[in-house]
Amino acid sequence: MDTKACLECKESFAGRADKKFCSDMCRNAYHNRNNSNETNYVRNINNILRKNRRVLQELLAEEETLRCPFRKLNEMGFDFNYFTGIYRNRKGDTYYFCYEFGYLPLEKDSYCLVRKRIFTP
Repeated sequence: MDTKACLECKESFAGRADKKFCSDMCRNAYHNRNNSNETNYVRNINNILRKNRRVLQELLAEEETLRCPFRKLNEMGFDFNYFTGIYRNRKGDTYYFCYEFGYLPLEKDSYCLVRKRIFTP
């Protein structure tokens, strides 16, 4: 068997021809280091989306729809740049959704908050 250098610690080891690491610890450390920037980026966006969802859920409580001023959403830390989907109805209104909670921009800096109806068979 040929000896190779571990991609993480550079130590020599023997093993299968396609083996790249001397141990599971080195393999995990290598992949964690290489994926950390991408993982942090996705984690930060998911945190923003979850916060947006919590804000909408808190404001709607048990209501199906609610009119809310921009100021209130802004005070609660809502970030209008992040949403999970867009829905356009037949009238041409554009709703922005954070998972099952959404909002429709209205005139005079206010929003109509909505809850998506989820049908279960």
